[in-house]
Amino acid sequence: MKKLLLLLMCAVLVIGSLAGCSQSTPADNGSSQSSEPSGSSEPSGSADADVIKIGVFEPMTGANAAGGEMTVEGIELANKKVSEVLGKKVELVIVDNKSEKVEAANAVSKLIDQDKVVAIIGSYGSSLSMSAGDIVKNAEVPAVGCSPTNPLVTLNNDYYFRVCFIDPFQGTVMANYAFNDLGAKTAVIIQDVQNDYSVGLSNYFTQAFKELTGDENSILATTSYNAGDQDFTAQLTSVKALNPDVIFAPGNYGESALLIKQARDLGIDAAFLGGDTWESPEFLSIGGDAVEGAAFSSHFTSEAPVNDVSDKFLTEYQEEFGQNANAFAALGYDAYMVIIDAIERAGSADSNAIRDALAETEGFVGSTGTITLDENGDAVKSAVINQVKDGEFIYLTTVEPY
Repeated sequence: MKKLLLLLMCAVLVIGSLAGCSQSTPADNGSSQSSEPSGSSEPSGSADADVIKIGVFEPMTGANAAGGEMTVEGIELANKKVSEVLGKKVELVIVDNKSEKVEAANAVSKLIDQDKVVAIIGSYGSSLSMSAGDIVKNAEVPAVGCSPTNPLVTLNNDYYFRVCFIDPFQGTVMANYAFNDLGAKTAVIIQDVQNDYSVGLSNYFTQAFKELTGDENSILATTSYNAGDQDFTAQLTSVKALNPDVIFAPGNYGESALLIKQARDLGIDAAFLGGDTWESPEFLSIGGDAVEGAAFSSHFTSEAPVNDVSDKFLTEYQEEFGQNANAFAALGYDAYMVIIDAIERAGSADSNAIRDALAETEGFVGSTGTITLDENGDAVKSAVINQVKDGEFIYLTTVEPY
């Protein structure tokens, strides 16, 4: 009898231990909006029977948070409008890359390895997108950038695309504006040396401006600062002594607004020019009256809708958020719609099939204009120039690709 009881106790212990081994804890989804456990058994780059997951890695906190938040608004609006494809629900999985390169790489790895997304959108900030480049390429999961303009984002990467123009075009646009519209013959560059976007755009402006002026000495100086700096007195003091016609200072909206404010306090009255990152409410609130007249290149303006899709997007955005749409929301909207279009044309939610369809995107009519992706995965499209007037961004002109 004792032997029988002992055998029964052993059996109970074995069954209990096996049950304990089979228990699992769902992975932490961080800031993800997905309600699905992230530890799916589906292979990376495939969809389950009912849901197609599209990942989003954008800066929702940190130095680039405003840009990331505006972009996500557009993505979510697009998802609300088109929430199904191939008869399946499209689910967004949104992860905060915290405006940091390492976090951007981690976010994309999570989206691929844990959340099993079939395609990815992101990121505001060229450096953040570049941090994800090798990861999406090696995993063979396509990514579509909304506003990363540095050419290196898509260079030699068949799995990275974007719906925005790139810095060589943007830099040339602003150099032409400085020379042709402002009559500038000399310029100074003030760049964020830690920001790939800022350095790249500065280089392209420099090349174009020298060609336009025919003077190798037309760029009087190039001076630098570091991301997060608050005091630009040293750089601006040297710039003031040079008395340039224009100052080209592409950088994050926060540092750029402070820079211009301090320049005006020092009595510098040269025109300030920048890039698309200036299009943020924070640029206006931080800079105040000092940023009046500042001009910058952008991808879109609510003042000049380019097609019926633009009109509909502007109406939908106004209804959803109670304000006019900005360029980053429009680009986020287009990035999502381009992926949906690729899935439909592929007739599949397989990541490689989506990639192949993205590469063939031609004449896609988006809210920011007609998008054709070239052999590098870059969008060939027009740019607009906006200016700050009476505390608001106003539209100046549209510049077509050369």
